[in-house]
Amino acid sequence: MRLICAKNYQDMSRKAANLISAQVILCPESVLGLATGSTPIGIYRQLISWYEKGDVDFSKAVSINLDEYCGLSPRDTQSYSCFMHQNFFDHINIDPRRVYLPDGMQTNSTLECARYDRVIADNGGIDLQLLGIGRNAHIGFNEPDSCFACGTHQVTLTESTIAANTRFFENEAQVPRQAYSMGMQAIMQAKRVLLIASGADKAEAIRNSFFGPVTPQVPASILQLHRDVIVIADEAALADCPAEA
Repeated sequence: MRLICAKNYQDMSRKAANLISAQVILCPESVLGLATGSTPIGIYRQLISWYEKGDVDFSKAVSINLDEYCGLSPRDTQSYSCFMHQNFFDHINIDPRRVYLPDGMQTNSTLECARYDRVIADNGGIDLQLLGIGRNAHIGFNEPDSCFACGTHQVTLTESTIAANTRFFENEAQVPRQAYSMGMQAIMQAKRVLLIASGADKAEAIRNSFFGPVTPQVPASILQLHRDVIVIADEAALADCPAEA
């Protein structure tokens, strides 16, 4: 694991965007595993800026998103599909045919999970997987559990995750209770994992994930077993880490 300390959110975003842009420049057909939430927004803004300057070309890249809420159509303003288009896809030249997200409107979870696992396999797996981290150390929507979920699966969200995501909705009652999430197998098979964190509210999750035991109760802790993980976090998010780190 490489642990990179950023000064603040802006510095974290730029450092992470540097790695993603380098991946696409060196390998234009890269398969990017992308994430939603407030933390990656600064990365996407930086990548859009570089695209507009002609520094990076996404026309041959593939995007495979981590997750999607169940019950929300791609056109719903709270869906992750809408989020990705508003914050990234609509501002770059990525081919819409190379953009993949789980189908939140598919009510047959067995079919949808199998379909999404085929999407990942048919694209040869993920070259660079971008991850945020929840306060309970979830990655994607892989919540604390008694075991690590291997493939794409339907998740019942924990109360802490629902509470954290309420800020994106008018009230807590509107937050979907279930989601489709990429499983740990695809994440762990990614050639490189880039995890980002910002703020004091992520400090405990970072400490437990990378300086504690590997356990499904701390989902991100499985990344300790990955061969190429880069963690970029600001000073506040690293406040609880051992000094020698």
